[in-house]
Order: sequence, then C-alpha cells, then structure tokens
Amino acid sequence: MRKDWPLVSVGIVAWRSEGDLPQCFDGLEAQHYPNLELIVVDNASGDRSLELVRHRWPTALVIENGNNEGYCKAHNMAINASHGEYYLPLNPDVQLLPAFIERLVSALEGRPAFGSAVGKMWQRSQSDPPLLDAAGLLLDRRRHQYLRGRNQLDRGQYDAAEEVFGADGAAPLHRRSMLEDVAVDGEYFDELYFGYMEDVDLAWRARLREWKCWYEPQASAIHARIFKPGRRRNVDRAIRRIAVKNRYLTILKNEGREEWRRDWWRVLGYDLGIWAYILLFEQSSLGALGLLGAQWGEGLARRRKIWSRVTATPRERMQWFL
Repeated sequence: MRKDWPLVSVGIVAWRSEGDLPQCFDGLEAQHYPNLELIVVDNASGDRSLELVRHRWPTALVIENGNNEGYCKAHNMAINASHGEYYLPLNPDVQLLPAFIERLVSALEGRPAFGSAVGKMWQRSQSDPPLLDAAGLLLDRRRHQYLRGRNQLDRGQYDAAEEVFGADGAAPLHRRSMLEDVAVDGEYFDELYFGYMEDVDLAWRARLREWKCWYEPQASAIHARIFKPGRRRNVDRAIRRIAVKNRYLTILKNEGREEWRRDWWRVLGYDLGIWAYILLFEQSSLGALGLLGAQWGEGLARRRKIWSRVTATPRERMQWFL
C-alpha cells in the first residue's frame, strides 16, 4: 500500500439507522485504508444511532440536526466540514468489503478526467452466486435510470472495469475538485431534491462538465437497499411523491435541446405509462405535481446556471442515453 494515500472523507447521514450502522462500521473497519476521516450527520434519529457512532468510531466528527434535513442538505453539511481530496457518501445500509476504498482511489488517481468511481454492489442474500444490486448507473432514452445488473445473479458479466454514465448513490467515491466544479450556489447535492434521484442529477451535471465515471468491479460491497426499484408499495407515500417530482426536476435542469428533439416522444410515452399507473394505483403521488410546481421557478434558475457552464458537445451528450 502506498505511503502517500490521499485523504478520503467518508460521510454518513443517519436517520433511525441504529439497525444498519453496526455492519456499516464493520465494513469501514475492514478497509485498512490509512488516511480516512469520518463525518456523521444525524437527522434527528431519535434512536441509538449517535450512541453507536460514538462507541464504534469515537474520532468521528458528529453533526446533530434538530430536524430531518434530508439526504442532500445533510451531505452538503458533511462535505463543507470535510478536508479530503475525495468524498465518499456512504449509506448506513452498505457494508464495504475489504479494500473497497483503496481500489476506488487507485482507479481515480490514475484517471484525472474521471470525477467519480463506483464499485460492484451485491444484495444481502443467501444466493450463490450472489445477487447483484448495482454495477453502475445508466440512463436510457426515456430518461429512466437503471441500476446496471440489478437482480441478476453475478456470473461475471460485469467483471470488466469500464466507464459508466454515473455512480449509484449508495457508496460512490467523488473527487472533491469535481464536486466543487459542478456545485450550484454552493450546493453539491441539490437540496431541492431532499433525497432520491440526487445521484442521477449529480452524475448528469458532472457529465455536462465532461467529468466521467469509472466502474471498478474489484471494489465490492453489500447493500441492504431500503428504497428498492419495483417495490413501490413498500415505500412511504411522501417518499414516492418526492421521487416522482425529482424525475421531472432532473430533466428540467439537465436536459439538452438537441437530445430532447431526438427523444421527446420516448420520454413522453414513458411518462404516459407513469401517470396511468399513478391514476389507477397510486393517487397519493398526484401531489408530486404540486411539489414540482412549487420548485419550478427555482429549478429553471438552476438550469440557467448549469447550462451557462456546459462544455460537453451535443454529439457527446447524445451518446449517454442507451
């Protein structure tokens, strides 16, 4: 192992996370990475989360919020308090396997054009071979985000290290200079989102500034995902409304005119299916329209700031969507 490993700041946002944190800390302790700092932001958990943090990682910087400020604002607080060249937002329900951080840092150290790196995630299951949770983040021409390999048995089909569109938000490694470059009004994660799809937004903004994302399969982790694609009925109604709203906020801010002219009919066709489902089975998510309306003006303002600095060409942008 190198003697001059750069500082990696690990940020954990805790909210009623006492059940997940022990295994999360097991994974951190298994890293043997020589240059880590840990920042934990507690969003008014009201459980034993902070007690566990102070017991298992007494050197951690702890930020206590009086209310649940959401994923995005809490991570922005952690980034502002951090000192690392790299920032790893780590979900409490993720257990890193040995050398995860070292392998992602190595991947980025040799690739200055890459702003983020992501590893291979397995689901917490008893299957053999293991069941994949994610092997990078993709967008298709409907602007529907995919967790690559989700629910597939890992038979080695994602064992090639390669470029992907972006990093799933569970345990990505971000270059600090990339985060600073794509921040809007000092926000690295857009606080209009609260949470959910903020990883897609960050990846898209980074792409617009020509930052790439590397997938490194030798960095692996186990993810007991709470918000599972395809299991909407098990998710709180307020979260579902936010997730629907955030789809349109992401497109509003990041979509290019040339890409839209090519793909608008695919996007709208997909959205017809979304709204048919909502009208028939999930009327509680109709409130997403009100949430979006309340943020529309600010979303447009952020779009203008993002697009005033776009450097990726239309030809490059067309290739992102599969």
